[in-house]
Amino acid sequence: MTPARRWLNTVVRHDIVLEGFGLRLEPLADRHGAALLALIDDELWAGMPSPPPRNAADIAAYVAEAEANPTRLAFAVVVPAGEQPGQVRGSTSFYGWVPEQGRVEIGHTFYGRPWWGGRTNPTCKYLLLTHAFEVLGAQRVALRADARNARSLAAMRKLGAVPEGVLRSHRVAADGSRGDTAYFSILAPEWPAVRAGLLARLGVGGSARLERSDGPTGI
Repeated sequence: MTPARRWLNTVVRHDIVLEGFGLRLEPLADRHGAALLALIDDELWAGMPSPPPRNAADIAAYVAEAEANPTRLAFAVVVPAGEQPGQVRGSTSFYGWVPEQGRVEIGHTFYGRPWWGGRTNPTCKYLLLTHAFEVLGAQRVALRADARNARSLAAMRKLGAVPEGVLRSHRVAADGSRGDTAYFSILAPEWPAVRAGLLARLGVGGSARLERSDGPTGI
């Protein structure tokens, strides 16, 4: 069975771990909830379709919803070792995987303010995109953001993703307002250039050491 097909047979609580450059993406779970809640504020959460979690029950519901979605593989972004082992920096996800079409999306992403503009986002994107293109065999990886979220749009452009357009009045925000969604994508032939750009941002030359620990499903 190919890695692409195994996605469809994965239990809801996936077992994928991606690690490299001082970060680990591990399955999002209840144990991450308190640390994630401490990172979230209204501005950080702006553009998300759900209200920002305010308490332990809210963040538990957010984690449970992510776990229960069979089309989503949610990760906590964790520091595995060093001065602050176990530090949780945020969360990100794969979702919308269509193996027959070779496409997947990356989203549901947020990081705590101390790590905005640093190595956290390029590291996570490197790990996720490497897995998507080199393990799953994806031909297209899409990213999207509320068209009002200038910071996210700038990050996608810096990544090297190609803007595809804006879907007008595409979704309802937590405050009830309707917002446009900007779409970006990276295609398989574009991945080597995007990969090189990410490695340059991470201070790495022509090759990189990537540790990946896949569970029994091998996705």
